[in-house]
Amino acid sequence: MDKIKKAKLLKNLYYQKWIGYQYIDPINIENNHKNISLPNSLEKLKEIVKNCHLCDLSKTRKNVVFGEGNPHAKLMFIGEGPGATEDEMGRPFVGRAGQLLTKMIENVLEIKREDVYIANIVKCRPPNNRVPTEEEAKTCMPYLIKQIEIINPKILVALGSTSYRYLTNDTTPISKIRGEIVKYKDKILIPTYHPSFLLRNPSKKKEAYLDLLKIKSLL
Repeated sequence: MDKIKKAKLLKNLYYQKWIGYQYIDPINIENNHKNISLPNSLEKLKEIVKNCHLCDLSKTRKNVVFGEGNPHAKLMFIGEGPGATEDEMGRPFVGRAGQLLTKMIENVLEIKREDVYIANIVKCRPPNNRVPTEEEAKTCMPYLIKQIEIINPKILVALGSTSYRYLTNDTTPISKIRGEIVKYKDKILIPTYHPSFLLRNPSKKKEAYLDLLKIKSLL
């Protein structure tokens, strides 16, 4: 049994325990995928994620950063993972990069931050803000996929190369793919630069601005 299947099985068992089961029938993970499910409620999903210990990031986190915003948002932003400020507060994009993202949403898209939904590939801060490992990202991805399914946005915005890669399995550099319309299941996905990258490379803000104008026109 590979690590992804093990992670899905453990998620299912955590959920069964959380809703009160003390015993369940044996699960055949190979043949009975219906048993491997997450709740169709953001609040119930959040409770499961808050108690997740499926990867080593749970050992060093202060808070799980589940995501926030309009649960019926047409637009969903997906970053890489929480930083130090996010880990302290338990909220996504509240540090310097988050302040820039808020300005991008409110000043360019001309919508309120609370009217979009914001989440990350991983829900716990990688130590020293390093890039999540493949194992960490793939273990956490079922939570994000379920969030997307529940919220059902029209447009997904992948903030940075890590977000884009794990959503699409495409390793094209973000500089080559940014601003392009990519199909993600029945949705539109548009990759652009991560706000933290823009803080380090302000000359790229114009390109990100053009990406946001395209998103605005699609909305």
